[in-house]
Amino acid sequence: MKNYNSENIRNVALISHGSAGKTSLTEALLFMSGTINRQGKIENGNTTTDYDPDEIKKQVTINVGLAPLEWDGVKINLLDTPGYFDFIGDVLGALRVADSVVTVVCAVSGVEVGTEKVWSYADDFNLPRLVVINKLDRENADYEGTLEQLRTSFGHNVAPLQMPIGQEADFNGVVDLIKQKALIFSDDGMKVKEDDIPEDLVAQAQELREKLVEAIAEADDALLEKYLDGEELSDEEINKGLRLGVLQGKTIPVLCCAATKNIGTKPLLDFIKRYLPTPLDQKEIKGYKPGSDEEFTRKLSADEPLSAFVFKTLADPYVGRINYFRVYSGKIEPDSQIFNSTQDITERFGQVFSMRGKNQIPMEEVVTGDIACVAKLQSTITGDTFCDRNNPIIFPELQFPEPVISFAVEPKTKGDEDKVSSGLSRFLEEDPTFQLERRAETKQTVISGLGELHLDIIVNRLAQKFGVDVELSTPKVPYKETIQGQAKVEGKHKKQSGGRGQFGHVFIELEPAETGEGLVFENKIFGGSVPRQYVPAVEKGVNEAMEEGVVAGYPVVDVKVRLVDGSYHTVDSSEMAFKVAGAQAFRKGMEQAGAVLMEPIMNVEVIVPETFMGDIMGDLNSKRGRIQGMEPEGNLQKIRAQVPMAEMFRYSIDLRSMTQGRGFFTSEFSHYEVVPNQVAEQIIADARAEKEEEA
Repeated sequence: MKNYNSENIRNVALISHGSAGKTSLTEALLFMSGTINRQGKIENGNTTTDYDPDEIKKQVTINVGLAPLEWDGVKINLLDTPGYFDFIGDVLGALRVADSVVTVVCAVSGVEVGTEKVWSYADDFNLPRLVVINKLDRENADYEGTLEQLRTSFGHNVAPLQMPIGQEADFNGVVDLIKQKALIFSDDGMKVKEDDIPEDLVAQAQELREKLVEAIAEADDALLEKYLDGEELSDEEINKGLRLGVLQGKTIPVLCCAATKNIGTKPLLDFIKRYLPTPLDQKEIKGYKPGSDEEFTRKLSADEPLSAFVFKTLADPYVGRINYFRVYSGKIEPDSQIFNSTQDITERFGQVFSMRGKNQIPMEEVVTGDIACVAKLQSTITGDTFCDRNNPIIFPELQFPEPVISFAVEPKTKGDEDKVSSGLSRFLEEDPTFQLERRAETKQTVISGLGELHLDIIVNRLAQKFGVDVELSTPKVPYKETIQGQAKVEGKHKKQSGGRGQFGHVFIELEPAETGEGLVFENKIFGGSVPRQYVPAVEKGVNEAMEEGVVAGYPVVDVKVRLVDGSYHTVDSSEMAFKVAGAQAFRKGMEQAGAVLMEPIMNVEVIVPETFMGDIMGDLNSKRGRIQGMEPEGNLQKIRAQVPMAEMFRYSIDLRSMTQGRGFFTSEFSHYEVVPNQVAEQIIADARAEKEEEA
């Protein structure tokens, strides 16, 4: 692949709901451009960008796939993104470095929930976009219905540039509404014949063209004035207005295709070249001075100091770490020292290359606006910035959704704990939406992600890449115990078995401490009834007793303990004896001071269409949740509630089911509360049964 100037590069992310045909369209575009000599198929597991074993097995895109191609003097970097929300992290990374978006919509399924979600993300990044209605060759394909859904969902500025010729299996061409010509495809889509519009489509084509010209005119004041005066716009003015409207987001063009038959791909490539933005159309990008909140802008130019952003990291046990990055200014050459301003380190670059699926394509340099990869850097991860050390800049990190589902993980084979830990840690490097946590309270390793499929893939890769099988289970709730009343108790440890004995004797008072204080220990001994050197031992005994409470064996929190009296023996007393006495007294005091079980409460925000509000609120109430409030969130409604953690482990699955996938939520820890008696009884019974089983 030859070198291209920034003006001749297009960075295009393909986004959609799952199974709308992004990967098939990517394959068709690669085939049409001559980049590959055979068009692969999803069902055959031989497409360029879905090469991962899990992608082939499940027939879904999991990782963003980079697929550069050359077309009529330009280089197009296609970014084939996942369509399932479980892998939205890769979608966000691709949108961050793309200059435009192709939204693929299935002509059979229409606008689905995933389409709405990725469209909103494209809005967040302010990206110009076009829509491709795909699968027009399928049974029950509905061009008119899909077009109406697009207008309803995304506004009146959705403007068809094409209409299909033929329906379902007879779909074989499109009407080009700008040229006012029919384009008929043959020979696996490689041959395109220009012809007159079929008579039965002339009236509809004329109507759509008038609406298109009106939409284009609205993008430019001069064109709008001419249009309103009744003058006809020239082809040159239409093309100029169309590009301007696309760049400003005022016009959303709609094209037609059947990717698996390669119908409509040549006009799509022509459109990408002619109308979608170059990397230089953005003009500048915002960043920060290292170590400062001071914001400044950098021009997107080859003449500016180097700046680049890492949007994807792959961790492979054989190849090592591969970082995908985009250059925003300056250029990167092989065998150079590059400063990572995010981590304040210098990385040694070897070869730089592009990726086409899993195949590496060596590059002599990476110019402003281009996307490339580098392998085996020491510390660089997703979200880092490369720059000139003498002109440093840090780009804002990507903001990823918080995990919504968690499982406890343990190896099937004892002794594999280190392999599990090592493998999962590697996945943390490449997937910022994946989290790993060792919970001391429950003695469990917990993995968290954006859905069941997400974590299923993690577990499969752990087996494939690191050779270790694990079992997943619902995590234990990190319950805690505390007291609600007061008590004064005695603890005595006395043991005599010949020779020196053991003697420790204390009186302590217990009462609740403030939330979050843990243990508040006070020494109120006067007159030396407990010698000073034994007081720390009493506190240590209390601390150890707090690790396992008297209600269900969970850690104790927020208790104030006062050591008020005691006695000692000049020969038999020891630190150990007083530690045991302190622990005994504390356990006895817990029972007398009204020990209770506490559970973690989460702050939950659920965002759903208004039609699902009643079902969601009823479900939250059934989960012992308390509704805190409601407010509009764009076209949706946000419900704020507090819900026990124990009720939230499978909420992502429940929510998707109740809202047909249109609802999403976030949750974060709020505080601990006393567990209601009827619920606590079962928790206590389960804890005691587990303890008996372990014994």
